[in-house]
Amino acid sequence: MKIHTTNYESTLIAIADDCPANTGEMPPHKGDKKSVANLQFDILRKHPYKYTSDDIIFQVFAERNDLTEKELTEARTAFFSKGQACLRTSPLTKRYGWGVHHNEQGKVAIYACDSSEYEKLLNDKSTTVVKAMRSSR
Repeated sequence: MKIHTTNYESTLIAIADDCPANTGEMPPHKGDKKSVANLQFDILRKHPYKYTSDDIIFQVFAERNDLTEKELTEARTAFFSKGQACLRTSPLTKRYGWGVHHNEQGKVAIYACDSSEYEKLLNDKSTTVVKAMRSSR
């Protein structure tokens, strides 16, 4: 079985061209259940450069589907046996103004689009820059 990945190395996912945010915004909470944006934001703000994109995307999937500890290994293999959307489709990059940086080891952190760190990464010749997916065509 082929295993797919969403990981990048030495890459910045810049905010989408149609992102309405001019700064990094905290995703608002809507009701009792956390949104994908809330879950990704919490992981990335608390643990910069600790997890890969695959780790984050699967953690969000596992939490939203209430997977038990016993189910995780098998569920992760099944989850990545099909292609998954990478963080270029994250609401953080499309709506809330956060750039996602993958370091040389593929570990991920977020930076507000109006921060000096984001600007440095945009202009760093050793960092590949890809745009987040647009929300509209």
